[in-house]
Amino acid sequence: MADHQTFTQEALMRLALEQASLAAGEGEVPVGAVVARAGEVIAVGRNRRESGKNALYHAEIEAIDGACKRLGGWRLPGCELFVTLEPCPMCAGAIINSRIVRVIFGAYDHKAGSFGSLVNLNDFPYNHKPEILGGFLEAECAALLSDFFSNLRKNK
Repeated sequence: MADHQTFTQEALMRLALEQASLAAGEGEVPVGAVVARAGEVIAVGRNRRESGKNALYHAEIEAIDGACKRLGGWRLPGCELFVTLEPCPMCAGAIINSRIVRVIFGAYDHKAGSFGSLVNLNDFPYNHKPEILGGFLEAECAALLSDFFSNLRKNK
């Protein structure tokens, strides 16, 4: 990927889907994330909880960590997060704390989704509220997850 290359929202979500596919290939729940600013990729991440044996190794956390390191601070001004699955409470908290301005997610998560499905952390009086766009390329994001879990059940 060339430096300073800019991408459309769809292309950024497709990069997140690529990260999710890599996670699936590693036996991880397929979730991928991209932090971008003005269409430029700042950092990517994917779920690595199983391989890392760590509850913190979610795609969003990895992407936010990479973005903080690349930009040199804990605030991510002007940054957007593209993620294939609605963020859980931990990731939603990291998004709020890092001041990400917009979250674009694919599939809704009715078990842990914290930007609308189960709860909406934006309903609480936190000092930052990211703009949320859910259901972006939802069918593709949801299919990746359902195929993964279907194959997991078949192979048990």
